[in-house]
Amino acid sequence: MTDRRGHEPPGAAQGKRGTAPGRGNPPRKAQPRRPSTTDSGRTTPQRPESTRERLLRKAREEQQRAAADAAPRPVKKAAAKRPASGTATPRKQAPAKKTAAKRPVQKAPVKKAAAKKRPPQNRPRPRPKKRRVKKPPRMLRLGRPTLRLRMTFGVMAFVLSLFAGRLVLLQGVDPDSYAQAATKENARTYILHANRGTIEDRNGVDLAVTEDAVAITADPKQTKPVAQQLAAILAPKLTGTTTAKLVAAMSGTGRFEYLARRVSPTVWSEIQAEIKARNAKIAEQNKGKPKEQQAPMLVGLYTEQDPIRSHPNGSIAATLVGVTGAEGKGQSGLEYGLNDKLSGQDGQAMYEVDAKGNKIPNANHTVQEPKPGLGVQLTLDTDLQFFAEKRIEQAVKQYKASAGTVVVMDVKSGELMALANYPTFDPNKRYKPSDLNNPALERSYEPGSVQKVVTMAALADAGLIDLNTKLKVPGSIEVQRRTIKDHWPHGTLNMTISGVIAKSSNVGTIMAAQKMPIPQFVKYLHDFGFGEPTGLNFPGETKGRLSPGDEWPEITRSNVAFGQGLSVNAVQEAAAVNAVANGGVYVPPKLVRNYVDANGNLTPNQTAPPRRVVSEKAAKDVTRMMEAVTAKKGTAPQAAIDGYLVAGKTGTAQQVVPGTGKYGAWATSFAGFAPADNPRFVTYVVLHDPQGARGGGLQGGPVFRDVMSYALQKYVVPPTGAAQPNIPLTWK
Repeated sequence: MTDRRGHEPPGAAQGKRGTAPGRGNPPRKAQPRRPSTTDSGRTTPQRPESTRERLLRKAREEQQRAAADAAPRPVKKAAAKRPASGTATPRKQAPAKKTAAKRPVQKAPVKKAAAKKRPPQNRPRPRPKKRRVKKPPRMLRLGRPTLRLRMTFGVMAFVLSLFAGRLVLLQGVDPDSYAQAATKENARTYILHANRGTIEDRNGVDLAVTEDAVAITADPKQTKPVAQQLAAILAPKLTGTTTAKLVAAMSGTGRFEYLARRVSPTVWSEIQAEIKARNAKIAEQNKGKPKEQQAPMLVGLYTEQDPIRSHPNGSIAATLVGVTGAEGKGQSGLEYGLNDKLSGQDGQAMYEVDAKGNKIPNANHTVQEPKPGLGVQLTLDTDLQFFAEKRIEQAVKQYKASAGTVVVMDVKSGELMALANYPTFDPNKRYKPSDLNNPALERSYEPGSVQKVVTMAALADAGLIDLNTKLKVPGSIEVQRRTIKDHWPHGTLNMTISGVIAKSSNVGTIMAAQKMPIPQFVKYLHDFGFGEPTGLNFPGETKGRLSPGDEWPEITRSNVAFGQGLSVNAVQEAAAVNAVANGGVYVPPKLVRNYVDANGNLTPNQTAPPRRVVSEKAAKDVTRMMEAVTAKKGTAPQAAIDGYLVAGKTGTAQQVVPGTGKYGAWATSFAGFAPADNPRFVTYVVLHDPQGARGGGLQGGPVFRDVMSYALQKYVVPPTGAAQPNIPLTWK
């Protein structure tokens, strides 16, 4: 039994180890019990202290200890220090009395007295260390549910308002624009290429037409896994591309790539057949295999309309008609010069497609129809053009010339019936960029003695010469310390003006030209179209070269008078000779006859109006002079045509070698018209750099004769029956 202080009575623990008197261990000091407000005499078990209560109690104890340490303590002289309050101190028990009747009472264990502290010294007491006051632990406060509900409701209301506003915007404010955007996202646009206008000759024979073809396109998202296999099929059948280029195009990141343009339907059919055969083999190999082990099918290729330009007559008029490029635009000739009229206007079609790029049947689609280009009807005659091309090709090869040109012109209308060049090319086959030029209009050269026709017409119109003019012509003439000779050596000759033309005397021409003032002579040259464009608006056309102004030195006028010192193109020279054949009226050359719309309606091509440059009498006098050229005593009897009276003029001119600035090449030519007494056609022939014996009559005369004969027969021009006149060439 224990007392209220928690000590056991003496003798209660005698049976325990180390507690009996006389043993080596001192009695154990009793542990003080924690005071409690519920202590009483009852022996009822106490309720265990909760965690919250324990934490609060410890916090109070810590605060009390901190307050006690912070307060000043008085110095005591007592020997013993009083224990701190709140701590139970064991009391000494009196020795038990020995009584026989009573059981001896065991002494309570004596607790050692507290050791006496040393008396205070005369020194300052050290400042007590401040103890760190521990903050009481934070307590979790429970939220207010009403506030939480209000905040949640507010957030939900805000989000719902955003959805509601977006819905109103989509459905009420501007629904069409969003619908269009959604359609555009799933739509694919296809270009509908307009048919390029047809180029045909005067009789409706096609020279350049548009044929059906396709452009091969790819969807890289589908073709990427099988790019190598597809490229192996396409590369051998397509021109202008390689396997590497095809693989790169089909392995891109977009959804659309052009692989080839203007592929004929036949080639595309072959490609489709091979793809179909390979897909059948792949499907057979994939049978019974898991899906992840199956080989992919060859898919992802598509086509769209992409018309191709074709030339049904091959090389006929190729240098004149020109070609188109990969994009369908003209690159040379009339295809380039008239591209805006020929092209038309492309249309487009928009279709909705699925995720794989396939058209969705019965889905919305829009189509804007293309507008075809205008057709062009030329003045050329395909048959005459073909004959002229073959004949000049023969002459170029015969005389080993570098090039040749033939121009055939209708005298009254100025229409170009033929414009043949050699070398030429076939636009349906491979060609070089150098093949695309048209020498008849793009090459300039010095015309030589053919120019004497213009000089004599100007002098006759000015009244300075006529058929009775007589000249004493020496073998050479000196002009500004330069000596000019004829092409054949001779002494002084008594020559008529017709003889000067018939024999092509440079000296006689200079003597006659010196009668006219230089400014007047220059004006006549411009009236005949020299130094000016022809008006054909042909791309790359040269206007030739004529010295500027009219204050020429005498040597320039002398050279120009017989065809040196100026440059022309073949059409310019033919048009000047045509003015003499047309009775002195210059007619601008014409190449495009009509424009034809999709319904076949014709719109005539307007050109500059004709203009008179010399009198009719002057033109007839010069025509008589030219008739003597094709006579037996003239310089070009090879140009005569049986049954027809022919007027003509030869030309042999030195040419400057490009890059040297010096003469070293030649050009021979012949210009004439028939029938001379009622002209229908003018034909002009030029050979550049012929080899061997040179002469306009020798080399150009036979070509003129053959081409002119063909034209007269095709257009059924009857002979006039006029005999070759006996024109005196000399005088006594």
